[in-house]
Amino acid sequence: MNIKQAKQEITNTLRAYLTRDQLGNYLIPTVRQRPVLLMGPPGVGKTQIMEQIAAETGVGLVAYTITHHTRQSAIGLPFIEHRTYGGEEFAVTEYTMSEILGSVYRLMESTGLKEGILFLDEINCVSETLAPMMLQFLQCKTFGNQKLPEGWLIVAAGNPPEYNRSVREFDVVTLDRVKRIDVEGDFAVWKEYARRKGLHGAVVSYLDIKKENFYRIETTAEGLQFATARGWEDLSELLYAYETLGLRADRQVVGQYIQMPRIAKDFANYLDLYYKYQKTYHVEDILRGTWEMVNSLELRAAPFDEKLSVMGLVMARLSEMARNTRRQDALAETVHGDLTVFKEQIARAAPGDVLGNLIWKRREKMRQAREAGQQDKERRDLDQRAVNLLEDYKARLERDEMETADAAMEAVRGWFAGEVERREALGTETGKAFDNAFRFLEQTFGDSQELVLFVTEVTAGYDTSWFVENFGCDAYFRHNRELLFDDTRHRIRQDIMAAKAAEKEEPSDGRNPEEN
Repeated sequence: MNIKQAKQEITNTLRAYLTRDQLGNYLIPTVRQRPVLLMGPPGVGKTQIMEQIAAETGVGLVAYTITHHTRQSAIGLPFIEHRTYGGEEFAVTEYTMSEILGSVYRLMESTGLKEGILFLDEINCVSETLAPMMLQFLQCKTFGNQKLPEGWLIVAAGNPPEYNRSVREFDVVTLDRVKRIDVEGDFAVWKEYARRKGLHGAVVSYLDIKKENFYRIETTAEGLQFATARGWEDLSELLYAYETLGLRADRQVVGQYIQMPRIAKDFANYLDLYYKYQKTYHVEDILRGTWEMVNSLELRAAPFDEKLSVMGLVMARLSEMARNTRRQDALAETVHGDLTVFKEQIARAAPGDVLGNLIWKRREKMRQAREAGQQDKERRDLDQRAVNLLEDYKARLERDEMETADAAMEAVRGWFAGEVERREALGTETGKAFDNAFRFLEQTFGDSQELVLFVTEVTAGYDTSWFVENFGCDAYFRHNRELLFDDTRHRIRQDIMAAKAAEKEEPSDGRNPEEN
């Protein structure tokens, strides 16, 4: 299955394990709660889905790459304890608490979360001395003398032997005690994730054209060569950083992430073209509605790959603008919730103290989410921006010495109105960019396959679909209706053709086929 399906299956497993009966006991006894064994190629997104599951379900997450551990750190250090058995004293070996289990208990104490996921990566690549202990843990959920607390799902990830020479095969006894999920790379699923995360347009559009280069691992005369989903995502982050610094990523830089020379060279060449198309076709002018007719004519006569690249540039920019609008909308919504509480409490406490308490609560919530492994970058950035705004409001109130509830509320309401206006301004600007993009593409391609592809991309894009749903776009809705109509017409035509084919197969003399 693909990584998206694996994520859903693990989520369902977690929910099933944490469901309790009428007496408050787990519906599935802990002894029957099999660890999940997630097997798949490296860099396919196994770690990322663990973070997403924890954030979406509200449970804790403790993650370890198990190959970084020794036998002592995993199971604890041995010490001698004296016990009496049958009236005779014996020296018995006990163990200190495992570092891994200790992290689970620390998370429970610091966050108050009693349930979660213990994620152990590279489970089948452990050292020879640690391997028996890991098998015991998968089978019995114990390290040394300590047991994993109830309510914690074990998810162990590993790589199949074809991707890692150092892997160890699991025996039947172990495999019969785990829930195995095999996952493989899937570009369509990854592209959905890439849109959601806002990966660089050059990466997404390149892989859209050359899907076969998305995930490849080969053993050559020069050694192991590979291109992975993790490599593409990390390269995307670097490209954004380089653009901020005014730097250009060349073939050597790309090859540090995409460690297959042929693909690295190909992408580096495409990246040059991507930046060239950006200047040649003046993407910003297109979105402002000030493009020149020559650009439209040149694109109409261009090869199909070039058309896709330019549409990718337009789409990437629209996605960025829609993303900024969505994030400003989320910020306004979040701060509005805090200010509702502020309004309720300022009658009983000083306005500055109320804001200070709201800031403390939000920071504490951020801390707990961070320690629990629940907070992704976007959520963290949103919370930080909300804290910054509240701190700014507090500083202004103290500076202007607004101590009465009415004066403080009126001032804060005015400051917050600026954030609402900023949201509306971003929405208006982005809406105009959408309209201009559609006008340009209509002028360039008419009702062609290129426009169909563009409408499909807008629909599939997380930020773009959010924008048209919340702010509207007449051109999009018009073309989408036409696309749906064409799909319906196509299905009807297929049904008619199928019916005609069935009629031809019937006997012409009206007799039962069995009589012929």
